[in-house]
Amino acid sequence: MQNAGNSFFIYSMLIRLNTDEPQSKEIERIVTILKQGGVIIYPTDTVYALGGDITNARAFERICQLKNIKPEKSNFSFVCSDLSHLSEFARPISNSIFRTMKKALPGPYTFILEANNNVPKLLKQNKKTVGIRVPDNRICHDIVKALGNPIISTSLHDNSDDILEYFSDPEIIHQQYETIVAAVVDGGHGNIYPSTIIDCSSGEPEVVREGLGSLDILN
Repeated sequence: MQNAGNSFFIYSMLIRLNTDEPQSKEIERIVTILKQGGVIIYPTDTVYALGGDITNARAFERICQLKNIKPEKSNFSFVCSDLSHLSEFARPISNSIFRTMKKALPGPYTFILEANNNVPKLLKQNKKTVGIRVPDNRICHDIVKALGNPIISTSLHDNSDDILEYFSDPEIIHQQYETIVAAVVDGGHGNIYPSTIIDCSSGEPEVVREGLGSLDILN
């Protein structure tokens, strides 16, 4: 394989992890790829996702290329290991919204919040909001924790895509993307439903998309 930061790969790695107790050596291997600017496909508690180091501009640009979207049109999530990153990238939120997030996370939700000035300029692109995800997935949690900062992330497929097997089967995903990404992280079969998106940027929760996450958390 070429250097993990390059935009083209002769082949990518398929890294198989124990879903209950991911191997620490393999987690460090993934983190090294991310720190070099490599883009990975990895499991969440919903669908498999494209991810890169939030501090690496090259990774962000590469994901935009793979999704065929302009950076200023992107709506990526910041995948965190817990809510400790909240104050780093989002403006202060009300107690009621924080309680809702505490109830929902970790879980299959994306919360849209007002962005603060700490969001990297390349990612902000004049946007005023940021999407925060804390997936209920041990592999995802361990990768972000070892990396030391959030992963910039987007679902592998678009909403317009049909639900196909290669979105959930990591071996088929690897076959499809082995010349495009640095690594595919095999965490078993993924889900075929995306996260529920809740926009809290106005101060009141507004459901943007109902996905896997139940709306009961708003009650």
